[in-house]
Amino acid sequence: MNEITTFSDLELTLAQQQQYFNQHLYPTYQERVAQLTALRKLLLANQTALITAISSDFGHRSTDECKIGDILTTVSSLDYTVKHLKRWMKSKRKQVGILFQPASAKVIYQPKGVVAIVAPWNYPLLLSIGPLISAIAAGNVAMIKMSEYSPNLCTLLATLLAEIFEPAQVAVVGGDASLAAKFTALPVDHLFFTGSTSVGKLVMKSAADNLVPVTLELGGKSPAIIDASIDIATAVSRLMFGKVLNAGQTCVAPDYIFCPREKVDELVAELSTCFSKMYPHVADNNDYTSIIADHHYQRLQGLLEDAKAKGGQLLSCSLTPESDAELVKARKLPLTLILNPQENMQVMQDEIFGPILPIMLYDNINEVVNYINAKPRPLALYLCSYNKALQQQLLLNTHSGGVCINDASLQVAVDDLPFGGIGASGMGQYHGEEGFKTLSHQKSVLTRGRINFTHYYFHRLIQLFIVLFINGLFVRDEYSFSVIELASVGGFLSSC
Repeated sequence: MNEITTFSDLELTLAQQQQYFNQHLYPTYQERVAQLTALRKLLLANQTALITAISSDFGHRSTDECKIGDILTTVSSLDYTVKHLKRWMKSKRKQVGILFQPASAKVIYQPKGVVAIVAPWNYPLLLSIGPLISAIAAGNVAMIKMSEYSPNLCTLLATLLAEIFEPAQVAVVGGDASLAAKFTALPVDHLFFTGSTSVGKLVMKSAADNLVPVTLELGGKSPAIIDASIDIATAVSRLMFGKVLNAGQTCVAPDYIFCPREKVDELVAELSTCFSKMYPHVADNNDYTSIIADHHYQRLQGLLEDAKAKGGQLLSCSLTPESDAELVKARKLPLTLILNPQENMQVMQDEIFGPILPIMLYDNINEVVNYINAKPRPLALYLCSYNKALQQQLLLNTHSGGVCINDASLQVAVDDLPFGGIGASGMGQYHGEEGFKTLSHQKSVLTRGRINFTHYYFHRLIQLFIVLFINGLFVRDEYSFSVIELASVGGFLSSC
């Protein structure tokens, strides 16, 4: 089946998926693993075509970044899921209180049904197939709405996935923002959205009309903190990759840096040196990724112009002179520092999502903690420090979706770590077992046998507890139990 581009086809596919799921309510472990294994083979067999499609959608995207950010991470997630899925699917025994014995209790993980996935453009394969992996592992069927900025990948994925899945199992949806709005209003069983906070609010409102549960993977302004005691060159080497990967178009990229006041000159020099070593030139460098679209490029230029107009000092980290015309034509922007950032600057209000880095100064770490806590909770927080006490202080006194100490962005690639935001940066988690649980319904099951003492003894025990409580363990004659009754209760208690 080709990609879905009309609302009528979208409704038809939803009906097909609902019907299919009702006939396959609980896929076996073997069926799920077979689907995941087939998906892995498909991605590896077509990785060159996938990279070409992604790069075409960007205008230009680094081949290595496609491999690392989309192919490798997705295949790693598939491998991890297949390895652990049998354990995840096992029912979990639960405790039964004494009043309800004899009985057994457990939780089984039941598929939810039709999962609707809204994928963004910045890591279009990872953030479409990643949630799909969790959906398949949990036994669901799924529809994937690709970004309008990923048309080439959308068409290719629709063709490739049709080789191993029926449309009633997995379908790919194209189209623009108007179709995306209709997609998020469908009466599905779970809606999984990755994107901006502003759009996430609209998605949640849309899903609320049908009481559809949502997972929102959003973004926000993720701070990076450099400890006064750490070597600046070490700190920069740890943070740089996470900031310039995908030209900063990463939800967990460090958004701004807190630097000890006395080390700011050293930090600026080291950032420029490190960036220029990685990218001696920018405009015609195949290892440096373009900004996704013209209006996104203009948005970033607007942030820089606004910051400059409000007193910010702009400093390009590229040491090779390149004309503005060359950079605009390639839609590339070298890492640009903003010194003396002010709160009224737009760059300090919005998620940057590009290679712009404000540098804030501090004298005391408590200033940093107070600033972070006064802002919406970020998706990630980064700390460059070997000081264990400081690490613990930041962990216990700040809120964020996740933390990475002495590196940046790599926490996303660790399959056994749950990934998700908090507050303005999202709700719900996935990756690994958390993804399996998010897209499963934890059905509670209480089982009783032929013997049932509950109704009789529950009534008697309640009487006994009330009497003992009121009388301070001394039972009045008018409320006393017979010796036989008390012995029966005692025998029941001892048998449990």
